[in-house]
Amino acid sequence: MTTTNAAPAALAAPAAAPAAPAAAVLTRCAVAETCADPSATMTLLAETAGTEGGFTSYRSRFAEGAVGAPAHFHTRAWELFFVIGGSLQVLVGEEVTVLGEGDFLAVPPHTPHAFAAAPGCAADVLFVFTPGMERFDYLRLLGRVMRGESDPAQIAASAGRFDNHYVDSPAWRAALERGAAAGSATAARTA
Repeated sequence: MTTTNAAPAALAAPAAAPAAPAAAVLTRCAVAETCADPSATMTLLAETAGTEGGFTSYRSRFAEGAVGAPAHFHTRAWELFFVIGGSLQVLVGEEVTVLGEGDFLAVPPHTPHAFAAAPGCAADVLFVFTPGMERFDYLRLLGRVMRGESDPAQIAASAGRFDNHYVDSPAWRAALERGAAAGSATAARTA
């Protein structure tokens, strides 16, 4: 009878100690900071520093006819939209569509996009950027510019800091013109 010594089975390496879990993020509506401009109110929920860089989130309530954001893109983050109520007109690439209550949209980095309250509608939208990026100072600046308290050139000068890169979009301009014309026609019928 022949006996062979078999090599012992490889021993499993001990499991690494689990990383400490991230802290939960809770922002109570009653104490959340808000930023406002003439056509929208933004409730600031969580920014990148408090989320270990994971995400940034805020809620925007757009009045009927609110212009939202012109065509732009981000280089580092996905921008997520969840429509809580109303309707939001959006540009993605060169396609314009309307999102309704309950609709969700995720726009990847480097994709031109824009948004506004859909013609004749208000909109209530939850925005999330992932990974997180500085947005709250941008929203504060935007509010000051929209209220005439700051120079609009500050928006362009902040493009790198806030990763907001504006582009021209004929499709978006045409959609806004159609919306404005429809609004004018509705106003004329009700006058």
